[in-house]
Parts: sequence; structure tokens; C-alpha cells
Amino acid sequence: MLQVPFIRDNKDHVIASLAKRNIDAAEMISKVLELDETRRSTQAELDNTLAEANTLSKEIGNLYKSGEAQKANILKEKSGNLKERSKELNDALNSTSDALTELLYKIPNVPNETVPAGNSEDDNEEVFRKGDIPTLFEGALPHWELAKKYDIIDFELGNKITGAGFPVYKGKGARLQRALIAYFLDKNTEAGYSEYQLPHLINEASGFGTGQLPDKEGQMYHVTADNLYLIPTAEVPGTNIFRDVVLNESDLPIGITGYTPCFRREAGSYGAHVRGLNRLHQFDKVEILRVEHPENSYKALDGMVDHVKSILDELKLPYRILRLCGGDLGFTSALTFDFEVFSTAQDRWLEISSVSNFETFQANRLKLRFKNKDGKNELAHTLNGSSLALPRVLAGILENYQTENGIEIPEVLVPYTGFSIID
Repeated sequence: MLQVPFIRDNKDHVIASLAKRNIDAAEMISKVLELDETRRSTQAELDNTLAEANTLSKEIGNLYKSGEAQKANILKEKSGNLKERSKELNDALNSTSDALTELLYKIPNVPNETVPAGNSEDDNEEVFRKGDIPTLFEGALPHWELAKKYDIIDFELGNKITGAGFPVYKGKGARLQRALIAYFLDKNTEAGYSEYQLPHLINEASGFGTGQLPDKEGQMYHVTADNLYLIPTAEVPGTNIFRDVVLNESDLPIGITGYTPCFRREAGSYGAHVRGLNRLHQFDKVEILRVEHPENSYKALDGMVDHVKSILDELKLPYRILRLCGGDLGFTSALTFDFEVFSTAQDRWLEISSVSNFETFQANRLKLRFKNKDGKNELAHTLNGSSLALPRVLAGILENYQTENGIEIPEVLVPYTGFSIID
């Protein structure tokens, strides 16, 4: 959530920056400033009214003590009027504050100055590419056909048990899935991230804290009886560890990692681009999160990008990195880099990671602060990244590592799988 003083001091900058997201924010920003002015003036009048009522109360007490009851009774009527006025002002203040907060929840983060303008993923900017795209043998198959051929993922069984988008991993497919999770976690902990096991459901406050609520696109599964939500990513419970926390500057930086299943009610569409593992309602992901001093957060973002690079280098998968344009940038992000693996069998790029800096946007919602050198509370910066999302990494391995004799396993994963080929 944007801070009102920042909006007030940088009105034109905020409006121009949000235009990168193809949002005409002038009316919303003007309304924010109007509500803030009303809130501040109401607060000032309430403070004065309460101060006057307090002074009057003391004066009435002194009059009674000195035996001047008649004068005291006259002032009591004025005191009653002040109390009634203070109640009206307090109600008005609460109403204005609620309206202001509700409006602020609708305004996305201001993009970093390096974010390119653009309308959609077609306008994202490629900033890095590495790896040779393998030449597959004639008759090479997409991963959903490989899964069936080698009996390692059963999409029909998942559809029977739950519905579309809930696959069942079997035999070496399940073992490979587990191996990837363990490998990712080991890489992250070796890089200094502390491992956490996190809840798979969150409360409403946690959803608001990281920006998943209000859920404008209906992406979250809602357990209505308990008003809990299934997590769309480990980012949500992981970052909410720090909700309503005041850290010491010496505590920074903080890095954590965790594996969770993720649940998303993505709108259905049809075609090869969403077949198999390309789009799921339940999938596994290992996440990395950071809480950083504002001065260091973009250096930390670069470090997270390099870390994900190192994993893909070891997996020997061809990949590229995109800087997302304003029209494709997530609601809470100031800057995001997407990683994509090339699927040779599908002849297309598959997104497998997003690494983002949210600056103070989440921290303001979370009330995540640290005490700086001057002893004042300051909002921290939060960052997160997939390290990595499993479905499309698995799809890339199955498709790019297939041979006529079976699917070879990347060398770095063999100690985790206990086998070197799926045949």
C-alpha cells in the first residue's frame, strides 16, 4: 500500500508512474488527497474539542469544590455539547479513515523507473539468455505425452479425484518431484536462507498484508466456514511472519526459504499452452523471501536473480530473463524479473520464476518496520522469488532431456533421485 505522505509529496510522479501500468490514476490520487485532508482536519478538530472538554471538566470540578454549583451546572451543559460533538467527529473520522484505506487498497505499487512501459507480456524486455536449445530426435513428445508413456504423472486420475489441474505424480515422477524440492531447498539454505515450514492456509489479515486481498480476480480458494484462504504461494505466510513487527537495523537482512503446495483458481482456457503441467490449480513451489534495508534492496534483488541463475545453470536448462513491463507487472511489485525455460518439444518459453522487489508497499500494509540509527521506526523493503516453481521446471526437464531410450535426469539431481533415467 502506498503511503499517503509519499502520495502527497509526489502526486505528479505517482500519477505518471502508474500510467506505465496503463492506469489513469489522476482521479483516484486526487480523491486520496481529498480524503486525507478531510481526515487531518477532522482529527485536528477532534483533538481541540477533546482538549476543550478536558479543560472544562477540570473547571467544573473546581467550581463544585468552591461551592459555585450554579456556575458549574451552566458549564455542564456546554460540556455535554462538547462530548456529543466529539462523538460525531470520532464517527466522521473513522468513516473517512475507512474510506481512505479502502481506496489505498485499490492502488497498485509505483513501478521502478527501469520498468518499461507496455500493455502485456508481449512488451516485456529480455535482459539475459543462456543455454543451447537441444535438437530433439524425430518423434519427440510434449511432457503430457511423456508422462503417460512412462506412467509418471496421471492427469486423468487427478481429474477423477478432484478435477482438472490437480495431477497425481507416480513412481519415478513422484521421486523426481521430491528430488527437485530437496535440491532447491538445499541450494537456498547453502546461500544463507533459513528454512521454514509454513501453514498452507492463511487468515484475512495475512491476505491483506501481502496484497492478495482484496482478491479482485478471484484467484484464491476461500474456506468460507472458517474465513481462511488456501495460499497461492509461500510468499504470503512467509512474509506475514513479520506482520506488526519492529526489527532492529542489525537484524537486517533476513532471508527465509520454504516449500509449500500452492493453490490458484486460475480462469480456465483451452489449448496446448495450458495442457499438462503448464497451468495447474495445485502445484509445488520453493520460495525465497528477503526483508532488507531500503538502501540495500536492489542489490539484494540482483543477488536473488543471480541465485536463480545458478540453479538453472546446474540443471542445464536453456533459459532467459525478462524485465516485466508496466502492463504485466504484479499489483504489489515495483520491479519484477521473470525467468523462462525453453520447452523444445512445445517450441515455447515457459515461465518458471518471478523475482520481485516490493519496496515498502507490502511493509506498509504489514506494519513491518525497523528501528534505524536515529532510533526512529522506518518501513523495511520486502522481496520474494520462486526458487523454483516445480511444474514447468519438471516439464522442461522431461521435454528437453528426453531421448529415444528414455528421459535422462540432470546430473545434479541424480544424488537426490537415486536414478539417472526414466525408462
